[in-house]
Amino acid sequence: MCGIVGIVGKSNVNTSLYDGLTILQHRGQDAAGIMTCHNGKLAQQKAVGLVKDVFRTRHMHRLVGNIGIGHVRYPTAGSSGPALAQPFYVNSPYGIALAHNGNLTNTQQLSEDLFKADLRHLNTDSDSELLLNVFAHELQQQGQLKPSAKDIFKAIEGVHKRVSGGYAAVAMIANYGIVAFRDPNGLRPLVYGVRETEKGREYMVASESVALNVLGYKLISDVAPGEGVYVTVDGELHTHQCADKPSLHPCIFEHVYFARPDSIMDGVSVYKARLRQGEKLAEKILRERPDNDIDVVIPIPDSSRVAGQSLAYDLGVKFREGLVKNRYIGRTFIMPGQQQRRKSVRQKLNTIDLEFRGKNVLLVDDSIVRGTTCKQIIEMARDAGAAKVYFASASPMVKFQHVYGIDMPSRQELVGHGRTVEEIRQEIGADWLVYQDLEDLVAASSEGNPDIPSFDCSVFDGEYITGDVNEDYLKKLEDRRSDHMKTTMEKALAESSNAMVGIQNDD
Repeated sequence: MCGIVGIVGKSNVNTSLYDGLTILQHRGQDAAGIMTCHNGKLAQQKAVGLVKDVFRTRHMHRLVGNIGIGHVRYPTAGSSGPALAQPFYVNSPYGIALAHNGNLTNTQQLSEDLFKADLRHLNTDSDSELLLNVFAHELQQQGQLKPSAKDIFKAIEGVHKRVSGGYAAVAMIANYGIVAFRDPNGLRPLVYGVRETEKGREYMVASESVALNVLGYKLISDVAPGEGVYVTVDGELHTHQCADKPSLHPCIFEHVYFARPDSIMDGVSVYKARLRQGEKLAEKILRERPDNDIDVVIPIPDSSRVAGQSLAYDLGVKFREGLVKNRYIGRTFIMPGQQQRRKSVRQKLNTIDLEFRGKNVLLVDDSIVRGTTCKQIIEMARDAGAAKVYFASASPMVKFQHVYGIDMPSRQELVGHGRTVEEIRQEIGADWLVYQDLEDLVAASSEGNPDIPSFDCSVFDGEYITGDVNEDYLKKLEDRRSDHMKTTMEKALAESSNAMVGIQNDD
């Protein structure tokens, strides 16, 4: 999962891009990058690290121009490093930079086609570079010295015909403007908005509406599934449906975990959806455990806080903040490597003992993926003196990999794969465990926008909407995403870095 932003302004957009990426930092903490355009010349800064660490004043002085795009990266296949930071760039045609959120599912075929038929070179194993080259080739096929909106939308049509998976992308064409498009199933989120300034109208594209809100842009709309949006360098807005059979099936895990609660996605308030998740969970607990002895509900910060509040209210018990978060530690779910995740849980959270001592505590989390975090937190609760520790997941059991842009590990690393609720309860050490029912989770989101036909729930039910995900694909994905593979890659990168240091010292 990544965060993307693009702006067409009337003055330098560098600081606005920086602010937008900072707002979207929760979507990716591996790397960050910005590229701008001024008088046909492109300027770029990207590196591994958080937004605040990647950009310095000297970089901002160089990143001039009234159009630009930005990206915060979260690696979906275990790969990490400076070469994979975005945006990516190709010089033909016109000079195009692209930033991408999602994951393509037909990368092997695309790679072969780009090399053998399109005669294009790929420098990394990133599917974002693939997407950029497919778009660039399709635009070049239009054969125009100066691309029109029609040419650009025709190129996006070509992308949709060739590419499969989940993707939301923003591209910058040097001298011409910003392009944004979303996959025909609307799996990954993308919105655009406008603001009026003394110099004229400015447009912004972003992964979440909260980035628009904070920067003073008024939300126009979500980019529809399959739709293309083109804003010229002069501020002219063009939109066009570029897919043959678009249908909205957004990823429901955005509402569970990834998105900020103050975002609106496809007409659904993430905050309201999480409130309803808590209400549905309370109904299940009251139905299955009417004589429960819960004294207090304590959320595992931050994404479960909203659901925890409504859960406690409907159960008629106290809601307390018993876990204090160190906000300078990244989100453990998106950290590569099991050892790093284990270490980070203890660094990230600390208990307020008086909220646990002698009480029957119901801990609430948004989901249980590997079981690493909740197991350690349950141990912390017992160390703090809790009499009993119960655990509630605001989402159903995660059983399957996510192939459309979220780094769910191999199935063997998912605590919910092949286990019963009772077996998971024993594994994490809770006195009892309750999961949200899938139909209740879907209902919690659907109530926000009944016009959404269905949600992508593949991590819960194993149903992949693109139709090209089979057992062979999942096995190859497991090999790339497993903690063993990530550890091997991390060692290789470290050895490579040490070797380079040795060469430099010899020189």
